[in-house]
Amino acid sequence: MRGTKGKVVGINGNMVSVEFDGLVTLNEVGYVHIGDTKLKSEIIRIRGSVAQMQVFEITKGIRVGDEVEFTGDLLSVELGPGLLGRVYDGLQNPLPDLAEKAGYFLERGIYLNALPTEAQWDFTPVAQVGDALVRGDVLGTVPEGNFTHRIMLPFGMYGTYTLSSINPAGQYTVHETIAEVIDERGKKYPLTMSFRWPVKRAIDCYAERLKPSETLVTKIRTVDTFFPVAKGGTYCIPGPFGAGKTVLQHATSRNAEVDIVIIAACGERAGEVVETLKEFPELTDPRTGRTLMERTVIICNTSSMPVAAREASVYTGVTLAEYYRQMGLDVLLLADSTSRWAQALREMSGRLEEIPGEEAFPAYLESYIAAFYERAGIVRLKDGSKGSVTIGGTVSPAGGNFEEPVTQATLKVVGAFHGLSRERSDARKYPAIHPLDSWSKYPSVLGTAQVEYGRGMLRRGTEVEQMMKVVGEEGTSMEDFIVYLKGDFLDAVYLQQNSFDKVDDAVSVERQRYIYKLILRILGSQFSFNTKDEARAYFNKLRQSFIDYNYSPWESPEFKKHEAAITGALSDKATGLDEKAAKLIKEAEAHHEESVQ
Repeated sequence: MRGTKGKVVGINGNMVSVEFDGLVTLNEVGYVHIGDTKLKSEIIRIRGSVAQMQVFEITKGIRVGDEVEFTGDLLSVELGPGLLGRVYDGLQNPLPDLAEKAGYFLERGIYLNALPTEAQWDFTPVAQVGDALVRGDVLGTVPEGNFTHRIMLPFGMYGTYTLSSINPAGQYTVHETIAEVIDERGKKYPLTMSFRWPVKRAIDCYAERLKPSETLVTKIRTVDTFFPVAKGGTYCIPGPFGAGKTVLQHATSRNAEVDIVIIAACGERAGEVVETLKEFPELTDPRTGRTLMERTVIICNTSSMPVAAREASVYTGVTLAEYYRQMGLDVLLLADSTSRWAQALREMSGRLEEIPGEEAFPAYLESYIAAFYERAGIVRLKDGSKGSVTIGGTVSPAGGNFEEPVTQATLKVVGAFHGLSRERSDARKYPAIHPLDSWSKYPSVLGTAQVEYGRGMLRRGTEVEQMMKVVGEEGTSMEDFIVYLKGDFLDAVYLQQNSFDKVDDAVSVERQRYIYKLILRILGSQFSFNTKDEARAYFNKLRQSFIDYNYSPWESPEFKKHEAAITGALSDKATGLDEKAAKLIKEAEAHHEESVQ
């Protein structure tokens, strides 16, 4: 600790003003003393000899004159083996350990070790004595679950160091010295398997930052085909209460082709957070057959906790994600919800008496949101391997209004927008991503022309549906009515997906491409019906056959039987094929043959 002291001179909610004597830094951590209790705080503004601090705990009992002790350290997290499978609060206190120590009604002022201190880890040295090392270079490895955890030279050690000693392979705790390095001046530094890093500073120990171009497969048809996300990309899921944001995040975290999942529950209702904590240990990882928690970290900060901790939880989550990215792993960070974080920023801005922006949010809201999402990315590390952090943030706009400041600020910086619709969720269409309002800048698992053909059919079908609400079904031509039925068919059999069915829950890219080719044939077919009732009955039957087809295991006899029934029904009624659809089908078949070869 630097030793700077101060006294509380003002209290405004969870913000205290402290008069100090000495040196302090923006974002420095300090502790407000109330008797024997210390409350963790962070400096958010300095004016002369007075520092404004946001307190991460309930401020009841703080009085003018109370002593404040500054640490000289920025708000940081501890990085090392033992993070996976843990549940933390926004300050990286392990919640199960906290509950064991304080009971289920958590006390303030208790701060525990983030990593298990007694656990022994199998350390294998990689670097050799005499090696010249820079920050981020690998000293050794430790197995952590199914992953090889790299023990690296701390990211804060700038300059070049010479390895003077390193322990042999064996079992060590995270705080035991495992190596020593010497700097250019001859000063020795002991190293352990863990170190600290400030959460508001991006980790940049890589050789090159790359453009996200590879699709992150989520096995959710709507996302992978129509609104894809790239590895190292960003996306947001805005939607009204009850539209399925959390369920969509669960499905993504379970099935997405990533190594590590980090969930930052920042300010969500306690009920939803409890649901996450209960469900995740019971979810099975499709890749390993073991619990999903083994490759998950949960940062838990409910709306009933102090608002300042919401900001900490967001930055804690993204820092842990960047740490595992440095090991060449693909990490998915799900922030739920960034609206609650923005509300905390608004509250602190009000207490600082700053000039408010739109809807009283701070004028710097956009830059804060942009800085957070900019920490996503795919990087090439110094050893040539690649790692990525993909960030998906949910937004909870009041009343489902996407024009409000948080949603608009987010849309300016993300690469994909998965807008959830109240209308679709009320109609039990899940996932409730609106197919016409949503968009993505990233490449799909299918060809662009194929995707646009499907979207065009959805758009035209919606236009006919709106027209039918005015002129009625009888005022609609048969040609338009068939377009409406085709759009409705595509929505029902491809955009909607049953998370409770073990087959339809996760659809491989190969299967998506295969069934979409059949859908293109249906959408591009020309039909001849005598009446609209006949047309409706035909498409209803075709839809049910296709849903049964979706529920059949890939390439099973049942799958082939349903496919034969669909193609048979198509042959009976189709009188021709649209030229554009025929060309797209031929391209899709050629692409399939190339990939097989």
